[in-house]
Amino acid sequence: MNTKRFFLALTIAIGLLAACDNTPKEGLPTELVNNPKSASQSHGKEAAISFDKKEHDFGTLLQGEVVTCSFHFTNTGNAPLIISDVKTSCGCTIGDFPREPIAPGKDGNIKATYDSKGHHGFQSRSLTVVANTNPNQTTLQLKGTVKTPDQY
Repeated sequence: MNTKRFFLALTIAIGLLAACDNTPKEGLPTELVNNPKSASQSHGKEAAISFDKKEHDFGTLLQGEVVTCSFHFTNTGNAPLIISDVKTSCGCTIGDFPREPIAPGKDGNIKATYDSKGHHGFQSRSLTVVANTNPNQTTLQLKGTVKTPDQY
């Protein structure tokens, strides 16, 4: 009886190990994006991101307004630009970015949306663009003053 249980457990364990799929999945090679040294390891070719502006001032907002702006950029390097993430400093801010590689000389936009609900006074938020550039992070800024309805 113990021998049967042992072989059953062994068979199940082997089946579980065989079912594990350790092959790499398709997608962005994150080690290239997260390692700034990799940006220059492709035989002198590297992506470079240049923004028209790195800061946007929304001015004065009424509390509860949701506002959006775009940060226009160009790949000024000589390799495809891959943006892997746009991290925001607060849950009230969303960054939307192109998921496909941007060819050298081509451009794109990062859309930033800020929700002023529950906020008041001067506000400053940041978006950190993570890409296969050197350095691999670029910071963009949003700012504005949120007023409550009784302040208008």
